[in-house]
Amino acid sequence: MTPVKDKSGVITHFIGIQNDVTEQKISEQERNHLATIFDESLNEIFVFDAKTLKFVNVNYGGQKNIGYSLAELKTMTPLDIKPDLSEVTFQKIIDPLLDGQEENIEFETRHQRRDGSFYPIQVHLQLSTLGDKSVFVAIIMDITELKNYTQRLEKTVEERTKQLKDALETEKELNELKTKFLSLVSHEFKTPLTGILTSSMLLSKYTLETQQEKRDKHIETITNKVHYLNSILNDFLSVEKLETGKVTYKFTTFKLSKVVNEVIYNANMLLKEGQKINYPENIDDIILTQDEKTIELSLSNLVHNAIKYSPEKTTIQLNIHQDQTQTVFEVIDSGIGIPKKDQKNIFNRYFRAENALLSQGTGIGLNIVKTHLENLGGSIHFISQEQKGSTFTMIIPNTPNQ
Repeated sequence: MTPVKDKSGVITHFIGIQNDVTEQKISEQERNHLATIFDESLNEIFVFDAKTLKFVNVNYGGQKNIGYSLAELKTMTPLDIKPDLSEVTFQKIIDPLLDGQEENIEFETRHQRRDGSFYPIQVHLQLSTLGDKSVFVAIIMDITELKNYTQRLEKTVEERTKQLKDALETEKELNELKTKFLSLVSHEFKTPLTGILTSSMLLSKYTLETQQEKRDKHIETITNKVHYLNSILNDFLSVEKLETGKVTYKFTTFKLSKVVNEVIYNANMLLKEGQKINYPENIDDIILTQDEKTIELSLSNLVHNAIKYSPEKTTIQLNIHQDQTQTVFEVIDSGIGIPKKDQKNIFNRYFRAENALLSQGTGIGLNIVKTHLENLGGSIHFISQEQKGSTFTMIIPNTPNQ
C-alpha cells in the first residue's frame, strides 16, 4: 500500500499492489508436509553430504534409535555409526551412485548406538540434491525383529529336522526290533517244539517196562518245554492286556516273606551248578498292601534273569528294605551285564541286549514288569557294567496310590 499526495502534501488516495501468493502457500504447505513425513517416518532417514560425508539431517526416528542428537550427528559421518565398514569399503559402496552407474543401492550392515549396542539394518541409499549440493539419502530399516524371526524360524526348522531324523531313527530301530522279534519268536518256538517232537518220537519206541526211566526222561522234557511255551504265550497275553487296559489289580495285605519264599523256592530249581541265592530270611515284619501276584511276578523276573545271565558258581544277592512309604528290592548279580549302548532300550518291548541273543527269552519280561510297577505307582531302574554284572532296583509303595 502506497499513499499519493498533492502539491500541498495532502494524501489524496492510495495505490495498492497485490501479489497472488497461492503458489507460494501451496509450496510451503508441501514443504511442511514433506518435513512432517520426514520426521514421522517409521524408518530412519539419514541425509549426509556427498563430499564430506557429514550428516546434514537425520529424522526423529533415526535420532531416537541411534541415541545421538541432531547436533551431535551433524559432526559425524556414517562411518562413525558403522564400525564394521572401513572408509575404503564404504567408498566402494557409494562409488556406483557417484558415477551414475546405479540410481540406488541396497545392502545390509549394522549400526552402533551411542550406548555401544548394535542393531542390524537394511539400507536403501540414493544420491539426491539439497539446494546447490549433492547429498546421499539413506532410508534405514531396523531389521532386528526380522533377524530374530529368521533365527527362530531356522531354529524351528532345525528342531523339526532333528525330530524328523529322530523319528526316522526310531522307525529304523523299530523295524530292526520287529525283525529281531520275528527271528526270536521263531527260534523260541521252534527249539522247544523240535524237542517235544523228538521226545515224542523217541517215547513211542520205549515200550518195554524196563525202559520206564527213559520214558520218564522224555516225558519230563516234553513237560518242561510245554511249560516254557505256555510261559511265552502268557507273556504275550500280558502285553495285550496291558496295551488294552484290561489289567485289573487285586489289593490284599500280606507278609512279604510269603512272596519271597515262593520266588526263591521256584528259582532254586533253575540254579546252575554252584550258583546260590542270598536273601533276607527274617522279614516277617515286612507287610505290604498291594497286588501280591504282580509283586511275585516282578521279583521272579528279576531273580530268574540274574540266574540266567550269571555264570556257574556265582551268587545272586537279594536285598529288601522298607520305610514308612515304600519297599525297595535290589537284585544283584555278577553276570554278563548289559552293554552301554543297549542300556537305553533294555525296558523296550521285544528288545534284547546284543550279548544275550543266544540265551532263551523274548525281551518282554522287563517291559511287563516296568509297566506293572508304574501302574501300581512304583518304578524300576538299574546300573550295569558289561562282564561285571547288574543291579536291578524295584521300588513299590507300601499301599496302593489312591
